[in-house]
Amino acid sequence: MSEFWQWIGNSLVLGIGATLVCDIWGQFVRLVTGIAPLDWRLVGRWIGHMPRAFTHDNIGKAQPVRAETALGWSAHYLTGIALAAAMLGIYGNDWVAAPRLSEALAFGLATVLLPFFVMQPALGAGIAAARTPRPMRARLLSVLTHGAFGVGLWCSAVLANFFQ
Repeated sequence: MSEFWQWIGNSLVLGIGATLVCDIWGQFVRLVTGIAPLDWRLVGRWIGHMPRAFTHDNIGKAQPVRAETALGWSAHYLTGIALAAAMLGIYGNDWVAAPRLSEALAFGLATVLLPFFVMQPALGAGIAAARTPRPMRARLLSVLTHGAFGVGLWCSAVLANFFQ
């Protein structure tokens, strides 16, 4: 198999696996604390409004868009795949054969910059959730969730090796 197709396959496996770990982590947090994870329907709404507006004062008050739930969840998993592809672009395809938790965790934690400086401001929450009722709690949950993504990248690589 060519290096390119191996990179595509690895990106799919790692991205889907790591995003699934994030979703399981979110449900665990909900169970333990009662704090709900991000409503991906609102991300779908944001994407649906992008041709007209990238930022919103409060995405929850924006007009709903058709299929926003499916759009949001699809974007969630496609983002996970794209981030896994980016990580493999940095570490190389060989990383999957000998995954290192420290590298996966560092990469996962670095990805928290995306919600802090792109998604949260665009949805109306401000930079690093500054406009939310409890910004420090929101920031901590974002960091932990992206840490879970990093752990998920590593776990997905370990499982992929186990099944080869």
